[in-house]
Formats: sequence, structure tokens, C-alpha cells
Amino acid sequence: MPLRALADPTDLPNLDRAYAIERPALGLGAGDPAPRILLLYGSLRERSFSRLCVEEAARLLQFFGAETRIFDPSTLPLPDQIAGDDHDAVHELREHSMWSEGHVWCSPERHGQITGVMKTQIDHLPLSMGGMRPTQGRTLAVMQVSAGSQSFNSVNTLRVLGRWMRMFTIPNQSSVAMAYKEFDDAGRMKPSSYYDRIVDVMEELVRITVLMRPHAAQLVDRYSERKEAGVPIDPAIDHSAIAIAPQPASA
Repeated sequence: MPLRALADPTDLPNLDRAYAIERPALGLGAGDPAPRILLLYGSLRERSFSRLCVEEAARLLQFFGAETRIFDPSTLPLPDQIAGDDHDAVHELREHSMWSEGHVWCSPERHGQITGVMKTQIDHLPLSMGGMRPTQGRTLAVMQVSAGSQSFNSVNTLRVLGRWMRMFTIPNQSSVAMAYKEFDDAGRMKPSSYYDRIVDVMEELVRITVLMRPHAAQLVDRYSERKEAGVPIDPAIDHSAIAIAPQPASA
């Protein structure tokens, strides 16, 4: 199964727990079951900084009460390379996305844009699949790593892609400049404002995912899709007319 095991999932040496809220979504909605977050990264290098960022994000998400899965794209074929996308890695990526309630996408910036590895994963996620939608209505947090000065090219593109995939991209984001300076030899992120921003982003992702959870079906209900599917509104369950009906004059 192309999932990466997360080493030391509870080891958070740079998180100051005096200021960290373990359940940031408490009171915003049902916290049980745990929010399910799929994390994608965009490099196959042995020392991939986008993967290392995603691993730090996954540890934080687990601290905040979420369940995480990190997809390993190393065996994923190119789009249209396999007839009918009939490949184990493609099937598993789609299954993990169906399992999820939210995503984290982290891409390196290469030639001023996201990488082909990142785009390949997104291209393998169809808008509709046998009546099911692997991305629609899910929350999304975007991050990028850069070799040089701080840039926002990749996160901006990821936001465009998230909107196209009908996802709800959270306002906060992370861009780690000169990423090769931000990790130690063990692959752990050093304490910095970049690390603190990733904490902010994951905290916000958990909050918004839980906040949207009870409304997910209603938020993605579309007139055009009801019309195409031939599913008329059931007056017995449509109470919206109450809100616009004329109110009786007060005495």
C-alpha cells in the first residue's frame, strides 16, 4: 500500500505546549470520529523537503486530534500512461481521497511552479468517479518549499487547483524559503517562524474541517447536478420556502 509510515509521530520538540491547544476544534462540531486528513507531497528525492514538511504537518495534525495518511507517489504512473488508469497506486490514491475529509498539499517550487510529481497526483483524482467525488467538499491546506528566497508561486497554483477540484481551501498557508537550511540531519524541522506557521496552518485546517463536517453534503449540493441526474426537490424536506414566505403583520 503506497502510504508512508510516520516516524516518531508523537515527537514534537519544537512545539511549545504552553501555547498549543490539543483540540483546537472543540465546540465547533463533532470531534468524533477524528478528522481524516490525506497528505500529498511533490518530490521523489530521498531527502525531499516537501515530504519532510508533510511529515511535520502530520505529527501536528495527530496532536490536534486528527487521523492522517501520507501518500507515497513513487509508484504512481503518469496520467493516461495506463489504459483506464487501471493501476494499483492510482486505485489506492483515489481510495485514500475518498476516505479523507481534508487534504494537505505540499509542493516544491521548480521553475517557478509546482512539480510534475505533485500535478500527477492531482491529475489522477477525478471530479467524479462512479457517482462518488474524491475531492469535492473536502477542506484543503496548501504549502510549498523553495530552494531560494520565499515565493508563493506554488501555493497560488495549488489554490487554483483546489478550487478546480471543488475543495474548500483554508485562508492560511505555508511557504518555506531555503528549505535546505530548515531541517536537521535527521530530517526534522528546526525551530523557526516557518515551523510556527505550519502549526498555524494545521490548527486552522482541523478547525475548519470540523466546522464544515455537519454541513458538507449541503455545501456541495448543486442545482445543475440535480437537474442532470433528474432528481427533483422533495417538498417534504425542503424548508427553504419558510425563510422567504411573507410574514403575517404583527398586531
